[in-house]
Amino acid sequence: MGLVCEVIVVDDHSNDRSLWVAQRHSVRLLTLKQHMGKGFALRAGFSKAKGDLIVTIDSDGSHRPEELKQVLAPVLQDRADLSIGSRYNNHTKVPARKLNVLGVKLFNRLIQLLTGVLVTDSQSGYRAMKKEVLKQQKLKSFTYEIESEMLVKIARKHFRITEVPISFEQRTYGRSGVDPMVDGFKIWISIVSAYVRG
Repeated sequence: MGLVCEVIVVDDHSNDRSLWVAQRHSVRLLTLKQHMGKGFALRAGFSKAKGDLIVTIDSDGSHRPEELKQVLAPVLQDRADLSIGSRYNNHTKVPARKLNVLGVKLFNRLIQLLTGVLVTDSQSGYRAMKKEVLKQQKLKSFTYEIESEMLVKIARKHFRITEVPISFEQRTYGRSGVDPMVDGFKIWISIVSAYVRG
């Protein structure tokens, strides 16, 4: 794409070979002294990012780096301030647990009711956005509710939000730490809190 970029890897005190692998590549590596959660790790990465555009991608192999071009396109073409890669926008069956799919639908609906923004995958971690979008947010999440908090706060600031279809494979590395009930409740609370408190 002809873009100058930096790759930031945040190691959230992993207990696998993630740190070892990252150390052997040309990346900017941030290592947390203790496990803090996905939200904290993302916020740490955001604070160190130098570019005008920010991209987030999950590291468990479920997202395809080769699809970055299509996720970035709406932002590069100035058609959106936030572009979300949607698992549910490509008309193919997503390999995910039924409870997770139901949860995402409920979160999507709540976000639409509160902000008027209709999305099909509010929990997607594959995103591209302008850095100015992040500068106007005071993010507080520590765990998986970070995507919802970001989305609601960005919508409340009336930034342009769009989705693009992406491929998705159920986690190919490691084991998910998501608890559908506990984390689902946190996400629900974060959506309401982000809307009320801004």
